[in-house]
Amino acid sequence: MKSAVETLTPTRVKLTVEVPYDELKPRIAEAYKTIAKQIQVPGFRAGKVPSRLIDQRVGRGYVLETAINEGMNTYYQQAVTENEIVPLSRPEVEITEQPSAEVAGEGQLAFQVEIDIRPSIELPDYKGLEVTVDATEAGDADIEKALDDLRGRFGTLKTIERPAADQDFITLDLTASVEGEEVDSATGLSYQVGSGTMLEGMDEAVTGLSAGEDATFVTKLAGGEHAGADAQVKVTVTAVKERELPEANDDFAQLASEFDTMAELRESLAKDAAESKVMDQGVAARDLVLDKLMELVEVPVPESVITEQVEQHFEQGSHTEGEEHDTEEHRTEVRENTAKAFKNEIVLDAVAEAEKIGVAQSELIDYIVQTAGQYGMDPNQFAQMLDGAGQVPMLVGEVRRRKALAKVLELAVVTDSNGNVVDLSDFVRPAGEEEEEGSASSASSASSASSASAASAK
Repeated sequence: MKSAVETLTPTRVKLTVEVPYDELKPRIAEAYKTIAKQIQVPGFRAGKVPSRLIDQRVGRGYVLETAINEGMNTYYQQAVTENEIVPLSRPEVEITEQPSAEVAGEGQLAFQVEIDIRPSIELPDYKGLEVTVDATEAGDADIEKALDDLRGRFGTLKTIERPAADQDFITLDLTASVEGEEVDSATGLSYQVGSGTMLEGMDEAVTGLSAGEDATFVTKLAGGEHAGADAQVKVTVTAVKERELPEANDDFAQLASEFDTMAELRESLAKDAAESKVMDQGVAARDLVLDKLMELVEVPVPESVITEQVEQHFEQGSHTEGEEHDTEEHRTEVRENTAKAFKNEIVLDAVAEAEKIGVAQSELIDYIVQTAGQYGMDPNQFAQMLDGAGQVPMLVGEVRRRKALAKVLELAVVTDSNGNVVDLSDFVRPAGEEEEEGSASSASSASSASSASAASAK
């Protein structure tokens, strides 16, 4: 078999493939065997019909078509491998020549395939990128907030006789109606005023209400059969409660932590607050470094790939977010985000190649556990689901790209707005994590991915 590739655009190529008759001949023989089992000829058992009778019954052209259809994907995959391209779209195939249906052994199979491919880029110098983040330092207010949050976990709710205010807890009943018809109702719901976790407009409606009072407001329903519809919601407050916090003393320190005194607890909270500030700076620096890296390189984007992903987004969203989910403005936003994500992926994959970054099984397992938690799933079930759907290699790629971005950040020069150098070594590589050499597996290895998935499922 011979193949050649012609570049049409930076993201699209045309493959020309020629398969000589001798290479196609075994598939023609298999096609005869397959068809022999499918047809019935008096005097011959199934599968024993001679080739000449098959030619008479269905025609040699049908046999050749069967052989070509069976072998096409193999020849296409072989051509892709030989020319070292990574397809991103469905192949568009045109057969330009096929063996003669009249003269056995004459002619060849030739076809052309147009496909969008993963573009090649020239990776810029990403070492020593300079970015500036906001200067930040943990202060007394941060420590007090952390302490109040901790006290809140041990607080108790006390019923009060006054109108509901921000951060109060209320018990409520509600009914929702669309065009005068009740579509939903609930009683005895617990809600913290100001949390914004229920319906848009809820906080404004309940603020100032005492037990036994009600209010009506209009909002858009977020889910269910009437998702996206304007609904009139009546909310009745049945109780107002405020949280009473325990006194911040040594007894509380012993109850809520491993420390014996409040002074020790405060010291620990101060350390945590400082680390949190560094974490915030690290996240900001990471985003800035990625933006700066992307400014240094042009990445061509295959239109068909972006269009397909955008359509998938709206096909899925139409079932959960209503008709107003699909707007021209939203489509533009999704298209831009999809193109940006594609470019980031191409560049970070190139960095991973340059830095010879791999993914260890432990790293993949950690990522699977973390992602499972975000979906509220058991990590073992989540890993098995991913493995069954063939999605583990995709996760391996995601982990590898995260490590690549961390490497770029590690090599960057980060300063704060006061001109001080920011040490992000703990952010880039958390304490206890060592650089893995030799044991890291290739991110493109499906076998490594599968074994990591299997390990996480045990």
